[in-house]
Amino acid sequence: MTSPAAGQAGDGNPLRDAQDRRLPRIAGPSGLVIFGVTGDLSRKKLMPAVYDLANRGLLPPGFSLVGFARRDWQHEDFADVVHEAVKEHARTPFREEVWQQLAQGMRFVPGVFDDDTAFDTLKTTIEELDKARGTGGNFAYYLSVPPKFFPTVVQQLKKHGLSDAPEGSWRRAVVEKPFGHDLTSAQELNEVIHGVFRASQVFRIDHYLGKETVQNILALRFANTMFEPLWNRSYVDHVQITMAEDIGIGGRAGYYDGIGSARDVIQNHLLQLLALTAMEEPSSFDAKALVTEKLKVLNAVRLPADLGKHTVRGQYTAGWQGGQKVLGYLEEEGISPKSKTDTYAAIKLEIDNRRWAGVPFYLRTGKRLGRRVTEIAVVFQRAPYSPFDTTDTQELGQNALVIRVQPDEGVTIRFGSKVPGTSMEIRDVTMDFAYGESFTESSPEAYERLILDVLLGDANLFPRHQEVERSWEILDPIEEHWERHGKPEPYTAGTWGPKAADEMLARDGRSWRRP
Repeated sequence: MTSPAAGQAGDGNPLRDAQDRRLPRIAGPSGLVIFGVTGDLSRKKLMPAVYDLANRGLLPPGFSLVGFARRDWQHEDFADVVHEAVKEHARTPFREEVWQQLAQGMRFVPGVFDDDTAFDTLKTTIEELDKARGTGGNFAYYLSVPPKFFPTVVQQLKKHGLSDAPEGSWRRAVVEKPFGHDLTSAQELNEVIHGVFRASQVFRIDHYLGKETVQNILALRFANTMFEPLWNRSYVDHVQITMAEDIGIGGRAGYYDGIGSARDVIQNHLLQLLALTAMEEPSSFDAKALVTEKLKVLNAVRLPADLGKHTVRGQYTAGWQGGQKVLGYLEEEGISPKSKTDTYAAIKLEIDNRRWAGVPFYLRTGKRLGRRVTEIAVVFQRAPYSPFDTTDTQELGQNALVIRVQPDEGVTIRFGSKVPGTSMEIRDVTMDFAYGESFTESSPEAYERLILDVLLGDANLFPRHQEVERSWEILDPIEEHWERHGKPEPYTAGTWGPKAADEMLARDGRSWRRP
């Protein structure tokens, strides 16, 4: 059996064991209970990820999957739902023998979250699986439910003795974002969860941290001597972190309205990317050392003095995207015509420490933008002296290292090079590394990595409650400022956001990258 500590040293490859990098990290006897198993996240991500892990040989033969939801289903009905999700969304080929072995451990418990009888049934189901499948009392509870139900579910788990593991076994809670909607609610939520589960038992999912390219930030910085000496205020002019989506809100009006882009993306994904980009080298790559260094960065983050000039919020209006006419946010089904929810947010932050003092970090995110892309662009200062005539370098920009998180995972370096010919003409060129071209095996989907880490007890890629609360401390003053001042600036769908966002950087003599 692979111990829970396996893989904690981490090499960035989710399929390798920390003790022997040539061996796969395989979960020991265990099971997974998914609350909210009928939702989109479960159907499109969680259930396919479980199958893909099994197909890669990373789950034990007796692995068990239990669904909990308000449906009048039998075990066979649940297996049919999982089968359909796997056939539609799994990334690995479908193999009947793998499916049959996995399906034997599938169970379904009907009920609502405050139903004592349902939780008694869940307890009986887990005990039966321990005997029939050899799960060893090891179960993770995945709360794929809205945050308002977290307290009810965790209290029910405690009430029915499901949070306490038998001797020599473990129980863990997996919590999906959002982790509250402000600092106060996040603290209340953490207090409820930690009243039932120890901090080491709680795994907060930020699926961006499971992406291979995000993990590669650490490898890029700390395994290569060519980058780290330049990774500071002496050479870096500024950093841009972008998460752009070309889609609207889809059917998420009930969740999204009143939340907005800043709370949905900046508070978690983008501040985590900032922390990984700016952190000092950790003493090791275990969870405690990583959290320590990320927290140092987050605690050093400083908001701009003038929030009106250095933060922007926007809201998309009708336009054309992908050759199709699309609705504006206020025209979307379920959205109030008076809504002030932001669908675009951009902020400027600085980090008060020796490495980054005076280097601005620009974070932006939005829906209905020019294209779907997530990237981190480290833009370097211009050369202090150039022997070339201005006519030789009129097209020359600043050197930049761009980490592409999605969709075309990889790294691009932009630098100046001489154009072939007899004259000295310098022009920007790019040198590109793409995961798909350099590695024969495809990167596992983020949820594969994260679910496997939960089963192994490896907390490296999961934000701790201190990070969550500090991120809200950063964002709350911005949200409060926006609440007091006007409404979001409109921008046309298919563009790159409101004019004020360009003006924000122009005041600093800079401009946004066009990915």
